Amino acid sequence: MDLFDELRHLLDDVLQLQGRALSFTPDTALLGALPELDSMAVVSLLAALEARYGLNIEVGDLDGSRFATLQALHDFVLQLRQAQR
Repeated sequence: MDLFDELRHLLDDVLQLQGRALSFTPDTALLGALPELDSMAVVSLLAALEARYGLNIEVGDLDGSRFATLQALHDFVLQLRQAQR
């Protein structure tokens, strides 16, 4: 499973989308487009990303653009993984 697939499954689980996230493309809008992705869900998603990938996400690393699309989230996770090796 590649990172896009992993993120689709993680989003589906955290946001309880009942399989809808599995059809997301890299261009699928997330923040502002998914009512389920509210501020509390972002916190849950960050915790899930930290647990799943062993990341340490700092507040300074965050802004809304990181969650704009699936591609943006993918790139953010890749960037953190590379920086924290």
